[in-house]
Amino acid sequence: MQGNNSEIEAKLKLLPDNFGIYLMKNAEGDVIYVGKASSLRSRVRSYFQKGSRNTAKVHLMVSNVADIDWILTKNEVEALLLECNLIKKYKPKYNIRLRDDKHYPYLCVTMSELFPRVIVVRRSKQDKNRYFGPYTDALAMRKSLKLIRKIFKIRSCNKKIQADSDDKPCLNLHLNQCEAPCAGRISDVEYAEIVKNMCSFLSGQQEELIDLLEKRMNEASKNLEFEKAAKFRDQEIAIKSILEKQSVISSDMLDRDIIAVIVDNESAFVLLLITRNGKLIGRDNFIMDGIIDESHEQIISEFIKQHYQNASSIPKEILVSHEPLELSAIKNMMRDKYNKSVDIIHPKRGDKYKLLKMAMDNAAENYERDFQLQISSNVSADEDLNELMTILELDGIPNRIEAYDNSNIQGYDAVSSMVVFKKGMPSKSNYRRFKMKMSGRPDDYANMREVITRRLAEHKSGNKRFAELPDLIVIDGGPGQLNSAFESMITMGYNIPMISLAKRFEEIYTIHLKKPILLKRDSNALRLLQRIRDEAHRYAITYHKTIRDKSTRKSILDAIPGIGNEKRKALIKKFGSAAGVKRASIDELITTPGISKVLAQNIYEHFHS
Repeated sequence: MQGNNSEIEAKLKLLPDNFGIYLMKNAEGDVIYVGKASSLRSRVRSYFQKGSRNTAKVHLMVSNVADIDWILTKNEVEALLLECNLIKKYKPKYNIRLRDDKHYPYLCVTMSELFPRVIVVRRSKQDKNRYFGPYTDALAMRKSLKLIRKIFKIRSCNKKIQADSDDKPCLNLHLNQCEAPCAGRISDVEYAEIVKNMCSFLSGQQEELIDLLEKRMNEASKNLEFEKAAKFRDQEIAIKSILEKQSVISSDMLDRDIIAVIVDNESAFVLLLITRNGKLIGRDNFIMDGIIDESHEQIISEFIKQHYQNASSIPKEILVSHEPLELSAIKNMMRDKYNKSVDIIHPKRGDKYKLLKMAMDNAAENYERDFQLQISSNVSADEDLNELMTILELDGIPNRIEAYDNSNIQGYDAVSSMVVFKKGMPSKSNYRRFKMKMSGRPDDYANMREVITRRLAEHKSGNKRFAELPDLIVIDGGPGQLNSAFESMITMGYNIPMISLAKRFEEIYTIHLKKPILLKRDSNALRLLQRIRDEAHRYAITYHKTIRDKSTRKSILDAIPGIGNEKRKALIKKFGSAAGVKRASIDELITTPGISKVLAQNIYEHFHS
């Protein structure tokens, strides 16, 4: 057993055999993990049993546990809801967490007022108002707000308006941007109808709203209320114009959310596509933290629990890139909260799989784009570099930092990357990539020695592309990679400050310190190092994929004399693959356009000699 043995042992004996939530705390009293269990006794004790097959992440967490607390619940759904609330409250270090540092905004319809407004708020509440969101794209949210005010002419002022108000209307009335309830130009009943329509629009029920507006317009026209009919007509035209711009991605006209996740290092990138009536009406990006040693299924599970706990509504169906854990409990939670059932599906084929594939492709593209934005924006680069200089005890500010990473598959197509950050920002014109001379067996240490040697040799030879030396070298990896790179540097006659950054727990290794440096997760210096290291990793992976794709495109048919590009294509088209060509007889090969009897004989002998 790890941690404070006597106190923890005493707590373990008191654990009840009930549903509930347990909280792991460190010596400072901070909550470092929140979990739920159908049996608190069995679940919590399992962490401390000798020989337990826990992950490295769990072992590290348990070593920091100094106290355990728990809360009993009536059932699994209540435990799940409480777990989500406590994770959001405490942001425990070892939990998977939906990053919400920005407090994504909501659109709030102030139903508590006689003449409701639409305002932007940072949190939803359990009150009389209606909330739509959260919106991760604040710009898109502002555009939506501007649009609904234009279509529905909802008031934007903060006056306290009564049913008998008779104030002087403001400029918005004359600009045709408000119905002026403050001046008694519209009754509370009529205004409530407009608000109801607007809420339908925000909920994605545009098709139903168009039908309703059509009906209202005809009724008003029959009653000779032509001005009122014109308002309904204008709203209908505006909404139809919006619908024409929305992409129809499904013919079943179902309300559906599609969730795709991409995992990279410490964080997961989640893309949410929102479709209503078969039309794509929005997309949101999210980041999940604390995902080390966690499966895709667990990450999807935590995202669904934490996101839909505060969502304004849920769709009929959710498609997911990986089947979530605790599926039954999650569906029960959503049914209890929203009073409606939702299907959560991980499709493997058919039209729904095509929709999911589209989401996965979008997630990959958005991840690359957002990653580039992330590494390109650093408002406090000087402060970060100063902090880094102090932590590493450097002689000066590391204005030029070079980072190195390797990539290969079982030693084949091995490549290395060199990325350069100047004053905390990526300098892509100085990026370099290396194809390793060693191939055929995985040896990360040898590759690191080779890339550092080659980089410094280029400098020593006077190559202008490598003329500027770095103030700091960052190696992606642990002490093994660092020592290999350092030996090469010393052998080449250089002595540049060098560190390595290990991915698992973000330890910073140096040559002169036996123990790694562990910085707080919110350290600006650590975040800068992570951005640089991750960019080196991305650049290496991208180059390796290019090399690998070129190797893959090479066919065994290319090794046969007389087989060029056109004849290879003809053979593949006829026999389906190189293996099909191998199985073919000489007579069958001759029937291929462009293949003579002599060439057919050569092909056959190539495979069967």
